[in-house]
Amino acid sequence: MVTGTENLAVYVHWPFCLSKCPYCDFNSHVAADIDQACWRRALVSEIGHAAARLSDRTVTSIFFGGGTPSLMPPSTVAAVINAIADHWSIDDAAEITLEANPTSVEAQAFADIAAAGVNRISLGVQAMDDAALRFLGRAHSAQEALDAVAIAQRAVPRTSFDLIYGRPGQTVNDWRDELTRALDHIDGHLSAYQLTIEKGTPFFAAHRDGAFKMPDEKTAAALYEVTQSILTAVGLAAYEISNHARPGDESRHNLTYWRYQDYLGIGPGAHGRICIAGNLHATENRPAPADWLSAVERVGHGMRRDEAIDAREAAIEMLMMGLRLAEGVDRTAFVERTGMPLDQALDQDRIAPLCETKLLTLDERGVRTTARGRPLLNAILDRVTDLRDAA
Repeated sequence: MVTGTENLAVYVHWPFCLSKCPYCDFNSHVAADIDQACWRRALVSEIGHAAARLSDRTVTSIFFGGGTPSLMPPSTVAAVINAIADHWSIDDAAEITLEANPTSVEAQAFADIAAAGVNRISLGVQAMDDAALRFLGRAHSAQEALDAVAIAQRAVPRTSFDLIYGRPGQTVNDWRDELTRALDHIDGHLSAYQLTIEKGTPFFAAHRDGAFKMPDEKTAAALYEVTQSILTAVGLAAYEISNHARPGDESRHNLTYWRYQDYLGIGPGAHGRICIAGNLHATENRPAPADWLSAVERVGHGMRRDEAIDAREAAIEMLMMGLRLAEGVDRTAFVERTGMPLDQALDQDRIAPLCETKLLTLDERGVRTTARGRPLLNAILDRVTDLRDAA
């Protein structure tokens, strides 16, 4: 038996893009023709189906992700928010985020998106350099992106944007200059991701065939360090491995994931973790848009997986998510969410060397990575999540 929460975060996946970026392995698809009314009805229908299982919840955040949700008609955004409000209470301070591409065409819709109920826009700027943007397959210029950031900041109370670093040929000085220029345009939140080469993407094939070289390990580490140094100095400390914010400007929706609290997934490929009658459930929707849409039209939802999560799996997931955060994993929250004590879950012999070398801290508060350990997160997770069998 685990303890649930009255609060609920809702993720809504819009799977369509105008073009597919060569580094992207997300569930996104290029479609020439989209029946907007049909998709609006399907999203609203799946929300209604989920609400029948999750009554008496308060929605604290809604996140429109993708794909490119800024291609959604504002009327669809409004319909989804209204459907959520029809079934649950929406907290007065709820964060409602929509991801957007910073093209001039999409920026024109920001005011209407805000009128639909969105109060936070997250922009995929990705680079401050036109040549880098072309390499990344982006459809906007650097100036167009900055113009869109300014439009978003006028339209909604809170904004964020993404940058990708660790690009082929990028030096530490290049990145320092680029990041410093970005500071003039940051509101309260910035996501800074190192470029990774994912299987199944065009970049994977190009890199394999020698079309470009990625920065070596030493350069990658130096790029990470300069990111932390510059952003911390201006009050944008990393609250998560790749996310920086001024106090109070953290992404409340993403904190729900990282703290392993209840979240519902709506739309193709969306995942959820929800507590029902004292049991944690993992949900996963059909990823192919046509398959998901057909299923919703037949049975009211597009789920292909709805399984109870045992204590060991919950413990692994909570540690993998929570150790991304600077705050780490809280002992009390761990027991409430997994049904097992933190010390029972951890193999002390495996984590002792991590604590001795000051890569990990385990104390009365819980467990967390140190600033020194955070760049080595993947290696730490390999050790920490090799759990003993739950009793």
